[in-house]
Amino acid sequence: MLIVMESQTSQEKIQKVIEFIKLKGFDAHVSNGENHTLIGCVGRKVIDKRDIELLSGVKEVIRISSPYKLVSRVFQPDDTVIEVNGVKFGGEHVGMIAGPCSVETLEQVDETAKQLSEAGVKILRGGAFKPRTSPYAFQGLGEEGLKILRQVADKYNMAVTSEIMEVGHIPMFLKYVDILQVGARNMQNFNLLKKLGEINKPVLLKRGLSATIEEWLMSAEYIMAGGNREVILCERGIRTFEHITRNTLDISAIPVVQKMSHLPVIVDPSHATGLRDKVAPMSKAALAAGANGLIIEVHNNPDCALCDGAQSLNPEEFSYLYKDLQALVGVLKKQF
Repeated sequence: MLIVMESQTSQEKIQKVIEFIKLKGFDAHVSNGENHTLIGCVGRKVIDKRDIELLSGVKEVIRISSPYKLVSRVFQPDDTVIEVNGVKFGGEHVGMIAGPCSVETLEQVDETAKQLSEAGVKILRGGAFKPRTSPYAFQGLGEEGLKILRQVADKYNMAVTSEIMEVGHIPMFLKYVDILQVGARNMQNFNLLKKLGEINKPVLLKRGLSATIEEWLMSAEYIMAGGNREVILCERGIRTFEHITRNTLDISAIPVVQKMSHLPVIVDPSHATGLRDKVAPMSKAALAAGANGLIIEVHNNPDCALCDGAQSLNPEEFSYLYKDLQALVGVLKKQF
């Protein structure tokens, strides 16, 4: 349930409400709105909401019927805005993440990052641990790949995002990565999500291959229930009967999720389509539909890439697209 405090309620009264619901066996999650403080009361126990309504400073108690609570707009009506290295995701802000699918060599990442930085990109993506459908496909460089990403990102004053696959890798990732990415195949790795809820770095949560929107939001709830409020949702295409593209980009998910949740929603047009000539139109369509950002695969030499070269732009192609996207964001009256 959601506890709405009276306008300008003292911190002392808010604290007493928090102590009361914790005494009853619930977790308290506080959201400070423009006019009211909201307290999310989360747990599996039963409580008579009248007991809360009688507490001093309480304006209203609302039961949240949806299975996800903290992710819901009922809990937090205002958009969550997450900032990393000066780049904002959420609200009227649109952020960009770009880089190669996989870290292959220091030279490859350095050349790509240099050109992305010159274009204005401040967050570098790159896979060091690669969850592949085939056990014979390139699996990534592991920690050495993370070291390369960090070294190059520091050189060009960029932040780093990379995909994490195991709970045991969290301490390693915290040394090198600014945004921890959960891939589509791990969206329902609940043990991993719970542990990511205990860290104080943003988590980029990709939608599963066959996940419904509600299942996607419930996965975000796992992270937020652990205390981590910095979750970025990423639509990356879902599995359908169509095989012309790698996946089917669910553009409609963007406004649907934004109505249901306060969390920022970005789009991965590279994995969604699997074809580099489709990346530009789908990027523009995503922003037009209201996306709060994009994560695009860029490789210095896509034809020689060890992974997903067919869906990767070269730096020149990305630079042209980035200029078009900046113009589009201006038309949409948002901030890139």
